[in-house]
Amino acid sequence: MRNVRPVKVGGLTLDGKHIYIQSMLNVPSTDIEGSVEQAVRLEQAGCEIVRAAIPNMEAVALIPAIKEKISIPLVADIHFDYRLALAAADAGIDKIRINPGNIGDMDRVKAVVKKCTEKGIPIRIGVNGGSLEKELLAKYGKPCADALVESAMGHVRILEQCDFNEIVISIKSSDVNIMVEAYRKLSKMCDYPLHLGVTEAGTERMGIIKSAVGIGSLLMDGIGETIRVSLTDEPEKEIYAAKDILKAIGRGSGVQIVSCPTCGRTRIDLIGLAKQVEEMTKNVNKDIKVAVMGCVVNGIGESGEADIGIAGGVGQAVIFAHGKKLYTVSEDKALKALMDEIDKL
Repeated sequence: MRNVRPVKVGGLTLDGKHIYIQSMLNVPSTDIEGSVEQAVRLEQAGCEIVRAAIPNMEAVALIPAIKEKISIPLVADIHFDYRLALAAADAGIDKIRINPGNIGDMDRVKAVVKKCTEKGIPIRIGVNGGSLEKELLAKYGKPCADALVESAMGHVRILEQCDFNEIVISIKSSDVNIMVEAYRKLSKMCDYPLHLGVTEAGTERMGIIKSAVGIGSLLMDGIGETIRVSLTDEPEKEIYAAKDILKAIGRGSGVQIVSCPTCGRTRIDLIGLAKQVEEMTKNVNKDIKVAVMGCVVNGIGESGEADIGIAGGVGQAVIFAHGKKLYTVSEDKALKALMDEIDKL
């Protein structure tokens, strides 16, 4: 495991012991009420850190309005204008996402650092292929892993020159290979917490696949303290996808579903049943494994580690736990029986 310099974000500590799930509001910043409602929904879905764009001074009003209704840390996403960072800090923000090299001369950087130091606010340096400096694009010819790392470390050095070390770094790319390579290189060059993500990953289907490959690969390497699955969709879906990625690598909590792909032996609507179980358990806060299997031929044995499960038959289904049959129910009562058993756990 990578040694990580602990950085506090609100009441959380990014130190590698827990991987925090993030998302970002996509309601227009002018819609304060809608932004607040979305932030609340994200927290309810399992979001642990939420980010909001602060494009102008009017948007700073989002900060107290949102913080009044949620208990998770709020991050201000700021580009270029250092005055927005100062205003966000005064408004009670928990973290600022800004690139110090893009906000002007060192006096402006020092003003932001001074304010963040006084308020105990960390800064996330966020680099991506579209934000690379012209000289780096000229040097490398195109966005690549080395260019992303060099850019990020350049911003880091600016903050370090101001004796500021409460830093989190992200170096996202829409190219999974570049993203993974960049984070692996960066992880060997510094001990700051890393925020992982495949930026502009796409719509739900492909976005989840790209994020699972990129984020999952790095987490399996022990790299990453916080993650965001970026989807062109409702941000709540980002939370559920992130939770599923963490479950898949054994770092998540909640219900983990095991289901077979079905075959010619299947005699019940297993696909429909599995989807129903997935939907009905997505907010169940229990660290359990639930199996949804097509038949008893090998279903119970293959999913013997499941805390509770169901195996289909001809017009009926077997409810089982830890590889042992409990009882048989008719197909129309199978879902209710399984959910009743989950409630008992």
